Amino acid sequence: QVQLVESGGELVQAGGSLRLSCAASGRTLSRYVMGWFRQAPGKEREFVARIWWSSGTTYYADSVKGRFTISRDNAKSTVYLQMNSLKPEDTAVYSCAAGIQVGSFAYWGQGTQVTVSS
Repeated sequence: QVQLVESGGELVQAGGSLRLSCAASGRTLSRYVMGWFRQAPGKEREFVARIWWSSGTTYYADSVKGRFTISRDNAKSTVYLQMNSLKPEDTAVYSCAAGIQVGSFAYWGQGTQVTVSS
């Protein structure tokens, strides 16, 4: 089992920045890929970014590329999502997930709300 707890979501003005955190515990994470997803009201959940814990290799959705950065801190077992130049369309519940392979995220956090005002 892997437990994930997100934090850092809040209300921010357009153009601002936020850093989300995802604290992980449980199994050794070196084999896992960690992902951030988001779901806006009335919309399906969408992929935002992912990072392989062991190599640090990252991948981003086109909608956030150049504005968001995913990273991890091995010592703290925490994954971060630095979000810059935020837009109202970034408003959503952001969730952290962990899995053994891309497309198979078995563990999810409870989510944290990000609201971007115009």
